[in-house]
Amino acid sequence: MRTRSLSAAVRAAIVLAAAAACATPATQAPVGPRRSEPVAPMMMPVAEVPAPTLRQLLQHTVDSVVASPMWRNARLGILVVDPLSGDTLVEHDADRLFMPASNQKLLTGAIATQLLGPSFRWRTPVLLHGTQRGATFAGNVYVLGSGDPSISDTLRGGRAASAFDGALAALEARGIRRITGRVLPLGDALPGLTTGYGWAYDDFDAAYSAAIDELMFNEGELYVHVKAGGAVGSRVQVTTSPTVRYPAVRVEAISRSRTPVAGTPRAPRLEAAYDSIGHTLVVTGTLAEGDSTTLTVAYRHPADAFMAALHESLQARRIAVGGKAVAKRDTAGRALDTLHVIESPDFADVLRRMEKPSQNQMAELFFRTVGFVQTGSGSADSAQAVGARTLATWGISTADASYRDGSGLSRHDYVTPRALVKVLDTMRQSPHFALFRDALPIAGVDGTIRNRMRDTPAQGNVRAKTGTLDKARSLSGYVTTANGRLVLFSMLANNFTVPVREVERVQDMLAAMIAGGTLTVSSAR
Repeated sequence: MRTRSLSAAVRAAIVLAAAAACATPATQAPVGPRRSEPVAPMMMPVAEVPAPTLRQLLQHTVDSVVASPMWRNARLGILVVDPLSGDTLVEHDADRLFMPASNQKLLTGAIATQLLGPSFRWRTPVLLHGTQRGATFAGNVYVLGSGDPSISDTLRGGRAASAFDGALAALEARGIRRITGRVLPLGDALPGLTTGYGWAYDDFDAAYSAAIDELMFNEGELYVHVKAGGAVGSRVQVTTSPTVRYPAVRVEAISRSRTPVAGTPRAPRLEAAYDSIGHTLVVTGTLAEGDSTTLTVAYRHPADAFMAALHESLQARRIAVGGKAVAKRDTAGRALDTLHVIESPDFADVLRRMEKPSQNQMAELFFRTVGFVQTGSGSADSAQAVGARTLATWGISTADASYRDGSGLSRHDYVTPRALVKVLDTMRQSPHFALFRDALPIAGVDGTIRNRMRDTPAQGNVRAKTGTLDKARSLSGYVTTANGRLVLFSMLANNFTVPVREVERVQDMLAAMIAGGTLTVSSAR
């Protein structure tokens, strides 16, 4: 284990240094005993060298890493703190700003937990406006969204559309089998752009960079199922889910021979991307005979995807929607009638789903929801202002954190390791600490660190948030020492050109060292 080998090396270095200090310098050595004096046996004084403390081990390791040539062009920010004593165990550039990537979700999750509270649930009313005549409803159906992130396969038992079951059952209970008007979104709870400030425009087709809105379906993810055709050169077969008829799909991809022909160019890979206006998905490239695969892309227009899914659910229950404009006289003076309210699962369940796999769209909806609840506007500006004010009450100024989005996708997010540790400490002292901590990935067990720190003292111990962007890798969270003392840490790396696994190796080594070490107040100093 790295911790033991490093401890042995440091111990050996200390022993050698002590022995060197006790030795008599050669320039002061006597020429030899006088003939008239008896020769006394030479005795080396024995000094017992104490074992290095956890703080010494951490400092030695960090110093060695920083001095290594492989990190000469990188920036490393490290802070490890014992919150009970207030002692800093090791730090390096802890007050410099770093791009946090998904470590930004620590801020988002903490702010949402404190301001929304564990009893919070997103509510999406389904409303009727019109008149029922027998089995026909002459009017419109409206859906009033507020950014519920939970209408997804992952949080709805594998079927995102099950969120609509209550509304469909309510229509059937009223005997409504036909709607003459339209099914429409209502309101603008999250105004402004549907993507975050500073997001990379060329990532917009990627599921991790999906747009968000007050009506969100399946975390912004569309699955494109592709099956090779029956003959070489024939069009591939394409179906989509969880929406079947949205978006429109144009198939240009063809089947190719499983055996490549020598001397021919390499076959283009299979891809799915939107056209220039983002309404038609174009499938291009090739797929080998007999093969099938699934591509995951983003819904470019979230509210449209939500409404398409609701329409498909109505059709599946044989409730017809006319789609015609309703005459004003048919609805004059009529108030909106609440048919059903879609409720999210418990706040804790949604928070775990955001933090453990690092789900960007959920983080953005947490971010915007806080702004909406606190100010009545879920714009990005409102969310940022509420977040900055909350961080200031925790002792984190705008010089310590630039809070521009909820997920960390923005390359305009910046934060210091010390600010992250302050967030972790604020939540440690919060009555909602267990909820916040339990939402974080667990080393060697689940989430984004399920394959890291295995077979070390950190496994099942470290609870931490990762962060990954080009030239940015982060790990911040909680770890308990071998003698049961909770430690807070933040490790941020920017501008490195070594493989990402080398950054992870350093982070994992330090986390495992803390987990395997012992810490007392006296040894921390």
